Amino acid sequence: MDGANARTEAHPFMVPSLHFAGLRFDPVTLEETLKALDERPGFSPFSLFVTPNAEHSYFRRHDAEFDEASENCWLSTCDSRIVMKLARLAGMDLPFAPGAYVIRDMFTDIIHPDDALTVIGSTLQTIDLLRTRYGLTRIHQHIPPMGAINDPKAVRDIIDFVADHPARFVFICLGPPQSEKLGLRIQKDGRATGIGMCVGSSLTTLAGITPPAPDFMERNSLVWLYRLAREPRRLWRRYLVRGMSCIGPGLRDIIRFRLGLGSANTGPANKGG
Repeated sequence: MDGANARTEAHPFMVPSLHFAGLRFDPVTLEETLKALDERPGFSPFSLFVTPNAEHSYFRRHDAEFDEASENCWLSTCDSRIVMKLARLAGMDLPFAPGAYVIRDMFTDIIHPDDALTVIGSTLQTIDLLRTRYGLTRIHQHIPPMGAINDPKAVRDIIDFVADHPARFVFICLGPPQSEKLGLRIQKDGRATGIGMCVGSSLTTLAGITPPAPDFMERNSLVWLYRLAREPRRLWRRYLVRGMSCIGPGLRDIIRFRLGLGSANTGPANKGG
C-alpha cells in the first residue's frame, strides 16, 4: 500500500487540506484532532500523524522521502504559531494544534493504563517516568542506534519491532526528518497497525525531563528562542537556518493568495524558492 492510498482510506476529515509555505495542514482544532485520534480503531493499518513547523518547510524541499511522508500522512496539524500568523496574512484560518499539546491531552484523556503503546527512540528514563506517572502496563520501547535511518539493518529491526508489538499508538521519537521517513517505511511495509506519532521531543517534555517554555514566551511565539537559548550549539542550525527557510515560501504564498493567483485548497504548494 503506498502512502497516498493509505491516507485516502483512513483520513478522518472531509474538509480539504490546506497548503502554505510548502507545508500541508489539515485545518482542524486541537479538540478535533484529539477526537479523531481517539476514534480511530487501534487495529487500523499503520499511518502517520505529523505536526509541521517552520523547519519542515526546509526538509520538504530538500528530502523527497520526507516530502512524501508529510504529504500523504493520515493527519497533519500546525505546530508553529509563526507559520499560523503568516497564514493569517494570506487569508487562511489555520488552527493551532501542536504536538506537545496533543501528547499532553492524549495521556490525560485518551490513553488508558492497559492500552498497548510502542515507543521508538526516546530514553529509558523518559519511559520509566511516564509508566509510573500514568500507570502504563503495556508500553514497549526500542532504542535504535544513532543514524539508524541510514542503516538498513537498523531500519528493518525497527519495522519488525513495530510489527511484532501491535499498538494503538506508536511514538516515533527520532526527530525530523528521521521520524517521518521511518514512519513512511513502516507504513509501506504493510504489517503494522495504529498511528505513528511523529511529535519530536514531546514525551521528554511530558515526563518533565525537558522543561517547557514559560507561558509568556509560548503565547508570543518565542518557544524557538527559549529552546535556542538553552541549547545553542545543538539547535542554532534548526532555528536560524532551516527554520527561517519557510519565510520566503510563506511570503510568496501570501502575495499569490491575496492577488487571487492561487488557492491553499488546490493541491500541494509550490515548494520552490
